[in-house]
Amino acid sequence: MRHFAEIETLAANNKGGEAAMQALLQTVPDQSEVMALPDDRWLANFARCIFNSGFNWKVIEKKWPGFEEAFHGFNPNFLAMLPDEEYEALLKDTRIVRHGAKIMSVRDNAIWLVELARQHGTAAKFLGAWPASDQIGLLELMKKQGSRLGGNTGQYALRFIGKDGFILSADVTNALMREGVVAKIPSSKKDMTAVQAAFNQWHEETGRPYTHLSRILAMSVG
Repeated sequence: MRHFAEIETLAANNKGGEAAMQALLQTVPDQSEVMALPDDRWLANFARCIFNSGFNWKVIEKKWPGFEEAFHGFNPNFLAMLPDEEYEALLKDTRIVRHGAKIMSVRDNAIWLVELARQHGTAAKFLGAWPASDQIGLLELMKKQGSRLGGNTGQYALRFIGKDGFILSADVTNALMREGVVAKIPSSKKDMTAVQAAFNQWHEETGRPYTHLSRILAMSVG
């Protein structure tokens, strides 16, 4: 595994120079900002990423105001108590994409966030404080305790809410294989542990946020 400075050089060359590469790196919110977000925004973000999966994202974006209305602003306490008949009615609601399993995931994730809030004050305090150095632990928790939040869906959900972390896109995965971190698309616990260790090492080496490390890896491929 080479020093990250060499990977940055690859990325800069691909993007037309150091300045051009830097301009493509998004601002990473402070952890305190993510912890302060209302739990309804966490639930809305989870729902959006779940509905995006397998759909044209532009379709979901266009219909999103309807989602906000249909799901009552994604208030976790309200949705956790909503009777089954209300969720069944959403299967006929043209304001949203009518996918039964994804609709029910909103209820299940609302129940989960309410329980986290009961334990920690808000779900955001607990999820937002989880260290980027153990992102794979948070992803595993989301997969086990949440609904339909495994794989890339969970990774995108964390990125879109503003948490610092990596996304194992095709380009990032190719870069990790190029660097000898993994030999194939990471799926096993062993592979994911190796991925986390590599990001931790690069973070310690550079001081860069994990989000930037992830983006630079992707840019170093194409």
